[in-house]
Amino acid sequence: MTTIPTRMTVIGIKEPGGPDVLVPEQRDVPKPGRGEILVKVAAAGVNRPDVRQRQGSYPPPKGAGDIPGLEIAGEVVALGEGVTKWKIGDKVCALVVAGGYAQYCLAHESHALAVPASLSMVEAAAMPETFFTVWQHLMMRCHFKSGEWVLVHGGTSGIGTTGIMLVKNFGGHVVTTAGTDEKCEAAKKLGADVAVNYKTQDFVEAAKSATGGKGVDVVLDIVGGDYIDKNFDAAADQGRIAQISFAGPAKATANFAKLMAKRLVLEGSTLRPRTVAEKAEIARGIEEKVWPLVAAGKIRPVIDSTFPLEKAAEAHARMESSAHIGKIVLTVV
Repeated sequence: MTTIPTRMTVIGIKEPGGPDVLVPEQRDVPKPGRGEILVKVAAAGVNRPDVRQRQGSYPPPKGAGDIPGLEIAGEVVALGEGVTKWKIGDKVCALVVAGGYAQYCLAHESHALAVPASLSMVEAAAMPETFFTVWQHLMMRCHFKSGEWVLVHGGTSGIGTTGIMLVKNFGGHVVTTAGTDEKCEAAKKLGADVAVNYKTQDFVEAAKSATGGKGVDVVLDIVGGDYIDKNFDAAADQGRIAQISFAGPAKATANFAKLMAKRLVLEGSTLRPRTVAEKAEIARGIEEKVWPLVAAGKIRPVIDSTFPLEKAAEAHARMESSAHIGKIVLTVV
């Protein structure tokens, strides 16, 4: 039986600022409440919301704690009251509200998934945040169907690589954007049918060309800004546009007459503040539809790099360089 210490190493945020404000600290190991599991963390994914929290523009929900980190993989070492899905010793990956950058982290039992034998802990930790995000937008809100064309912006980001893999494995076609020719080639190797260097090419023209002038059925956008209006142009009649996040400005000038003329659906949703039940529903969909593909080796997260927990600042600097292809993961001893 694993002995649980009373104190643990976490990554704290000294003050809002650059990567160097991330520093190792000692904190009390949390105790699981009703419906929660305590996980001894082996690896934790790094995501853009972590960067925004560090900068001071994305505070955690009330009561979540101030330790960054939204996804983990590790071993269940304690069970809260009423937990029935897991037992001590189970290997899980989980979506968490906060606290992933730590040696131990709490997760709700319904937001955890068994780590498939085909994945390492690093790979498992790279999946929950992006797969929960893309699944809810692509499948639950945009109602993607086999045979449809999807424009995936930021094709080599965590969201982008996940989007490409899910669309292709569920019978769709992908036009994607990236900022270098190297990234475009990486996106094509992952399965994108068309990859557009947005610095030298027009993604609207590429989307129209790929679809015989029709336009794409779904857009997954993590950019915002002037892409909002261009997405209207790239979309087909009755297309669906998911605003997932904003690498650019959240405010933009757009011609909403296009939305009306094409009968477009423009939707958006954040994941972190969603209810326990809503996240559990997303988890069930992934467990039923995606996990068999992972177990079969058809879906595997793209790992850019790993950093020890204590070097979280270097991991954030890597993310902010935008040179990465795929996920950045912290490893925890």
